[in-house]
Amino acid sequence: METIRELIDLIWSLVLTLRQTIRVSDVVDILIITFLIYRILSFMRKTSASSVMKGIVLILLVAWTASFFKMIVLSYLMRQVLNMGVVVLIVLFQPEIRKMFERMGSSRLVMFIWKRGRYENAESVILNVVVACESMAQASTGALIVFEREVGLNDYAVTGTRIDAEVSSDLLQNIFYHNSPLHDGAVIIREGRLLAASCMLPLSNNINLSRDVGMRHRAGVGISERSDAVVVIVSEQSGMISVAVDGMLKRHLAKGIFEELLRNELIYGSGAGKAGKKTRKAKRPEGND
Repeated sequence: METIRELIDLIWSLVLTLRQTIRVSDVVDILIITFLIYRILSFMRKTSASSVMKGIVLILLVAWTASFFKMIVLSYLMRQVLNMGVVVLIVLFQPEIRKMFERMGSSRLVMFIWKRGRYENAESVILNVVVACESMAQASTGALIVFEREVGLNDYAVTGTRIDAEVSSDLLQNIFYHNSPLHDGAVIIREGRLLAASCMLPLSNNINLSRDVGMRHRAGVGISERSDAVVVIVSEQSGMISVAVDGMLKRHLAKGIFEELLRNELIYGSGAGKAGKKTRKAKRPEGND
């Protein structure tokens, strides 16, 4: 009993000592560093950089072993490698570092501080896209439609043909028609207007994607991995409609689910909240089907 009491007194004395020496800012500092390390490790684990990290850990172990056993030549080589470590890390992790900063820039906190206004014709744009995709799916016409959100897509828009027109079902179907000169590539929609067509998009390197997924789907997933864009893909082979968001591909979407998914991502999810649900639905445009 006395031992337990002495242990409690010792712990309490340590707490009082720490309370006098540790400031609130120190606790916040530790929490921030812990959170950053956790986020970095979580991000690396989801990418191919995890394999590179294992190699770096192995090099550090070799360097420590060489220093411990006083291996002169190996220790010298390891020191040279570690001296160039920062440059090597930047070169090796350049794609991951860029992707991490893009994710940070498109985080909810940053978007809350620096947020674009929601365009008023969002409902009309969604309905026109839905009608066009339904018609193209029935005709087995491939399509790739990218909705830009907070992360700008100018780097990809300049690879195509600038259009800057109102979004309509007929325009989308004409662009992706088999014999159209603009059918090969993606269409980018920005703030309710069709910005550009025939745009080149980066392909996803995700090895978990199904093998029956073609280049059009890989391009859609690729741009959703590098930005917060919502991507609609219509399969030319099967006529299947898919949506890619945050690197995740949602396939075999039924008509009602597809339309509701776009509305949730582009209207309710963009900050409209519950108020967005009260928006009157626009009149469905007439399609060719």
